[in-house]
Amino acid sequence: MIRHVRTGLMTASILALSSGAAFADYELNILHINDLHSRIESINKFDSTCSAEEEGKNECFGGVARLKALIDQKRQDLSGKNVLLLNAGDNFQGSLFFTTYKGLAEAEFLNLMKFDAMTVGNHEFDESEDGLAGFLDKIAFPVVTANVLPSQKSKIGDRIKPSIVLDVGGQKVGIVGAVANDTPELSSPGPDILIGDDVATTTAAVEELKKQGVDKIIALTHVGYPRDLAAIAKIPDVDVVVGGHSHSLLSNTDAKAEGPYPTMVDNPGGYKVPVVQAGSYTKYLGDLVVTFDDKGVVKAAKGDPILVDSSVKPDEAVLARVAELGKPIEELRSKIIAKTEAPIDGSRDNCRARECEMGSLLTDAMLDRVKGQGVTIAITNGGGLRASIDAGDVSMGEAITVLPFQNTVATFQIKGDGIRAALENGLSKLEEGGGRFPQVAGMKYAFDKSKPVGSRVVSVEVKEGEGYVPLDPAKTYSLVTNNYMRNGGDGYDVFKTQGENAYDYGPGLETVLADYLAAHQPFKPYTDGRITEVASAAGAATAEPAAEAKPAADAAAAQPAATAGSTAAASGPQKHVIAKGDTLWDLAKAFYGDGALWAKISEANGKPAPRHLHVGTELEIPAK
Repeated sequence: MIRHVRTGLMTASILALSSGAAFADYELNILHINDLHSRIESINKFDSTCSAEEEGKNECFGGVARLKALIDQKRQDLSGKNVLLLNAGDNFQGSLFFTTYKGLAEAEFLNLMKFDAMTVGNHEFDESEDGLAGFLDKIAFPVVTANVLPSQKSKIGDRIKPSIVLDVGGQKVGIVGAVANDTPELSSPGPDILIGDDVATTTAAVEELKKQGVDKIIALTHVGYPRDLAAIAKIPDVDVVVGGHSHSLLSNTDAKAEGPYPTMVDNPGGYKVPVVQAGSYTKYLGDLVVTFDDKGVVKAAKGDPILVDSSVKPDEAVLARVAELGKPIEELRSKIIAKTEAPIDGSRDNCRARECEMGSLLTDAMLDRVKGQGVTIAITNGGGLRASIDAGDVSMGEAITVLPFQNTVATFQIKGDGIRAALENGLSKLEEGGGRFPQVAGMKYAFDKSKPVGSRVVSVEVKEGEGYVPLDPAKTYSLVTNNYMRNGGDGYDVFKTQGENAYDYGPGLETVLADYLAAHQPFKPYTDGRITEVASAAGAATAEPAAEAKPAADAAAAQPAATAGSTAAASGPQKHVIAKGDTLWDLAKAFYGDGALWAKISEANGKPAPRHLHVGTELEIPAK
């Protein structure tokens, strides 16, 4: 049983009892999700809405009906034990359910699952504070985010707390929340909500809990796996980190995992902090078991995410409610708009790191839409592409799932030096898989990831006639982007401050995509080398075409080729040239026989993003 404890009302007798009595080890089971992104219905292997045919073939995952059923089953299995159900944010945005109901459908289903606490994600602000206020009106569980700082005029009032204390099996468990520092760039919290520093505000909230005698503290964050490892897990007295934002699958059994589950981080206090995250889109339910000693220090942590696949029978009542809410949008969603010869890759890993098929398609579609206006260049953010499209018939629902944010076509003029500055911004978060990565049309650019932020662009060429010429920094160009970026979103401040003659009210991107596909069917997906990465392993200075993106359906993780002696690096350091599909986990397994040793390779190579290794780069493989 879990009871909410009002902070500051712990009596002296309780404090005396807790300080004078010796307790046995305390075991806490933490079930958790993150980045639901309005996947109310089940999804297919492309993270899009699953069809009836795919359901019939048992090819579907997740959805709130399956997730609710699995949570209920886990609670039953853990009856009599200490259990928490936590939500690490970004429940908004990603399907027609959010487009139609603006977060109220998500609130209804989350209530049925009976979460114990949630932190907000950046996308909870996509409808400004109005949308979040409506969500808060409906939910029946607490929201904790220490760095959300509303003014007195804010509509959310005091309903988002820095922390909360729960009584779980007679023990006090503190939960502190945090959202990404760049939320104002990623979303639209508005003028009445300040986003404070995640570490400073979390630290202050933890210190307050410690003053109240709470010695088991969970950081429930939406800042991303790299930030959790580098900063949150190192905050004094944080015991466990349950995260979101980067959509990271951590696992001890999946070769594609970004890291082990849990990932243990050394805290300066002399103890280890387990960090977990469970993919996204309701496809996984995180399942962590933490053992604390009688002083509230983590002794052990174990677990693995549970795949919410077709073996989980959906909750029938929830399924019926989903169908009921889906009736008003079914006609729009089911309309067939085009046909494609092959899957169109819009995967997060590709579109935030290199040219991807969906990025080339969308920017070409945007440029085609405004070509009569003299616009010659298109730029859009890879993070705005939220799904792939499978082969065959394409529905309007799929187009909206790819582009769920209701962004519009925006045109403006800017000088060449502003375009280069925009590209530098787009390349500034590569290590984190940042959504600002620039997908383009009407131009080509090359970049060097090894260079410092702000100096990564190697060359830029713009299309003139049938050829390309170098970008002229003093020349004024006409661009098309989306209204979010044109107004400075994702760090593209240069578009807002230097752009001229702006018009932000063109057609919706999902309509532009649908119309272009309809006019070019059957559509054949492509990448054509418009974005290239300079090989930096041996100081190479020439640009190599970006590896053609493989459709998500076929993107199996390639096992690194084992050379003689690569099964163990005991003979001394070795080198490995990255091949397509390599991950640090794969490499550690191949060279050391244990994927869990991936961090050794990471440390030796400047901690590259584990799931964004670039083909052709040479890695040092240290001795085991």
